[in-house]
Amino acid sequence: MDRYVGIDLGTSGLKVAVVGEDGSMLAESQAEYTVDSPRPGWAESDPAAWISGLEAALAAVATSLAQGRVRAVGVAGQMHGAVLCDVAGGALRPAVLWPDRRADKEVALWRKLPEPVRSRLANPLVPGMTGPMVRWLLDHEPSAASQASMVLLPKDYLRVALGGALVTDRSDASATLLWDVIEDGWSSATLEGTGLPSQLLPLVAGCSDVVGETLLLGEVWGGVPIVVGCADTPAAMLAVGHPAEDIVQVNLGTGAQVLRTVDRPEARADPPVHLYADADGGWYAMAAVQNAGLALGWVRRLFGLDWPDLFAIFASTSPGAGGVSFLPFLTGERGGVAGPDSQGAWIGMSTGTSRDDLIRAAMEGMAFCVRRAVELLDAGGRPVRLTGGGGRDPGVQRLLAHVLGVPVRRAKVRSASATGAAMLAARGVGSRIDAAPRFGPDVAPTPDEALDDAYRVWLTRLS
Repeated sequence: MDRYVGIDLGTSGLKVAVVGEDGSMLAESQAEYTVDSPRPGWAESDPAAWISGLEAALAAVATSLAQGRVRAVGVAGQMHGAVLCDVAGGALRPAVLWPDRRADKEVALWRKLPEPVRSRLANPLVPGMTGPMVRWLLDHEPSAASQASMVLLPKDYLRVALGGALVTDRSDASATLLWDVIEDGWSSATLEGTGLPSQLLPLVAGCSDVVGETLLLGEVWGGVPIVVGCADTPAAMLAVGHPAEDIVQVNLGTGAQVLRTVDRPEARADPPVHLYADADGGWYAMAAVQNAGLALGWVRRLFGLDWPDLFAIFASTSPGAGGVSFLPFLTGERGGVAGPDSQGAWIGMSTGTSRDDLIRAAMEGMAFCVRRAVELLDAGGRPVRLTGGGGRDPGVQRLLAHVLGVPVRRAKVRSASATGAAMLAARGVGSRIDAAPRFGPDVAPTPDEALDDAYRVWLTRLS
C-alpha cells in the first residue's frame, strides 16, 4: 500500500504518522525533547533537538516505511515561534517559542500602530507571537541578527532541514502579528511601523504545494516529495473535519484551543480572541489558553505524581475543591482569558486545605479556562468536539461536560496534527485522503450547582 508521512513538531514532542492511501493509520511514533528556560519567562528549544527527535521517531516506524512506497511527506507544527536563520536555513540561535514572554516591551510598538492598521491584524497583541519575538531578537542580539537572512516558523525550519524550500504558509503567517487578514498577505504597514525588515519574511506558498524532496532521511525514503504543510491546529482540523457551525472544537494539550469556523475575516482592533487562516482557504476564530496541560504537568511534578495518580485523586474529590481556586497562568497568558502579566496561584486556602483539594482545584481551573474561552467566542450552548491528548481521560471529559453544560464527544484520532499533515502530503501528489475520525460516545452534562458556584468564585478571583 502506498503511504504518506505526516510530521507534527509540537512544543515538547514530535509525532510521526504513517497513513495509508485508504486513510488507515499504519504506524505512529513519538519522541520528546525539552523546552529550555535560560531566564525567567523565556521559552526556547534547540532546533538540533527537533532533528534528533525526528530521526528517533522515524526509526521507530522504519519497518512500516519499508513495507510500501512513501509517496509524500508533510509537516505541521507549533505556531508563533521564531527561528533566526542564515541564508541556507540553518539556525543562528535557539528557537524562541510561543510561551515566551521576553518581548513584552516590544509589543508596545504594535499598540502604537494606527487603529486601521492594527485592526487588520485582527488578533490580540501578545509577546509570544512571531513579530514581537523577532523585534526583540533584532534589538537585543545584534550579532545573530546581522547574520540573519530569514525568520522561519518552527515547522518551516524542520521542513527545510528535510530538504524543502524556505517558505511558509498562510495558516502560520496569519499567526505572526504581521499578517493583514483583509488583504490575506504580509502587512507592509505593520512592518514599517515596527521597523521589521521585509526581507526577513519568507514567501508564502500553498499548504499542499510540493517544495522539495527529502534529503535527511537516507535510503529508506530519500527523494520523496515534501509539501509545505500548515500549523498544528488547522492540521488537526483536517484530520477530524472542520467543526460545523453549531459545534465548538476544544483541543487540550500543553495549551488549550477553543475553535469555531467563521465565514470571512473581519478587521477588529485588539480583539479578545484570535483569527487565523486554515489549510483550506478559510478562517477560524480561536480563544487560546497557554496554560492547560502545561500547568497540570507542573502540579503533577510538584506533588511527585504520575498522570494516572493525578486523575485518580481528582476522581475521588468533590466539586468545588473545598473553596480553593487555581489560576493556572504560570507563563502568563495571551489575552482574552487572562493577560500576559497574569500569574499562577491557588487562592482560598485554609488550614483545612488538603493536597487533594489543590489537585481538584487545578483540574477545575483548567476546565474553567475552557469555559471562559467558549464564552469569549460567543459559542456557549454548542456541543463540544474534543481533541488532543489532554482529553483522553474519561474524568476530564465528564468535567468539561459538566462545566460547559453541553455534551462532549471525543474524537479518537491519535496524532491528529500529524495525520492532517499526511493528508496535505497526499494532496500534493494528486491523491486524497478523506477525514474519517472515530468518536467516542457523547458524555452528557449533569447540572452541578457546586461547580457553577466554583466557576463564579473563580471568575471573581481571576480579576
